[in-house]
Amino acid sequence: MAKEIVASETNATIGFLKRRWKRFALVMTLFAIGVFVFLVLNIALGSVNIPLSDTVKSIFGGHSSQSTFDSIIWQIRLPRAFGALLSGAALAVAGLLLQVFFRNPIVDPFILGVSSGATFMVAIAMLGTYLLGATVVSSLTLSMASFLGAVLVMLVALAVAVRVRDIITLLVIGLMTGYVVSALSSFLIAFAQSENIHRFVIWTMGSFSGFRWDHVQWLTIAGIPLMAGSYLMSKQLNAFLLGENYARSMGVNVKIFRYLIIFLSCTLTAIVTAFAGPVAFIGLAVPHLARLSLGTSDSRVLIPASILGGAMLTSLCDLLARMLFAPVELPVSATTAIFGAPMVIFFLIRRKTTI
Repeated sequence: MAKEIVASETNATIGFLKRRWKRFALVMTLFAIGVFVFLVLNIALGSVNIPLSDTVKSIFGGHSSQSTFDSIIWQIRLPRAFGALLSGAALAVAGLLLQVFFRNPIVDPFILGVSSGATFMVAIAMLGTYLLGATVVSSLTLSMASFLGAVLVMLVALAVAVRVRDIITLLVIGLMTGYVVSALSSFLIAFAQSENIHRFVIWTMGSFSGFRWDHVQWLTIAGIPLMAGSYLMSKQLNAFLLGENYARSMGVNVKIFRYLIIFLSCTLTAIVTAFAGPVAFIGLAVPHLARLSLGTSDSRVLIPASILGGAMLTSLCDLLARMLFAPVELPVSATTAIFGAPMVIFFLIRRKTTI
């Protein structure tokens, strides 16, 4: 009798694991297909519609400087498309890390003030340079200023993490830091010229329109290793979900773990913000979509799903930002919220009604 019960439980466990693996494979396949489809659409569609056959020929046949289609694809659309994919993946992973770290479902990558720090330094570059007689600020200067501001706030967060053990206190200090830095940006806005204010406001809404191949290169060099490092911490993240004491009992060095989480999430956010500006909602919504789609909180599957889901959703929102009211381009943060939030609400309601 006991052997039959054990065998029955074993078979049930094996059946559960098989169903879980099938669901994971299905979701990942759908996300991957979505990434590919939106990548192709972002390359083919725009103010100049390029036939799909010419798009495929240009991508796989090589770049020709004498072809107008090739120049549009290789110089404008491909860097932007890959920038959106990499940025979405990075923000989704950063959001997932912080949601696990704070054990709070409404945390996003900008919760520790990284976006505010980047915005403040860009405000200095855009709004403060007129005092020195400068009329034009290069995109490289803006990217460097944004990254510097984000890194400075990250260093503040790491310094606070050394002294503060309570996670909630760290979260509140991060929020207060963001408010203070945002207030400083408001001071600059009050004394700036109207033309500079317009440029600054557009930057704060986020856009992938200025992406170049060197931006994609930096995102690839820095972002992929950081996302891979996040995946290597999957077991520690799963243990941390059950509390710090449980994580310690499982051999996790909580102090080092906290530093790594803050470093990885803030650095991923800083890199994206430096090139695209603050891109809202992706880091908040995609981890929820991944959990609801997979029906699990296991970081070993959530991180790959968040990478593909973030790339897919960001690519879709960038396509909508370009095409909905063409030739006028919407801020990407507007489309991520308008079209992403209903998706999350739908999945949440569907989950509640099917329980």
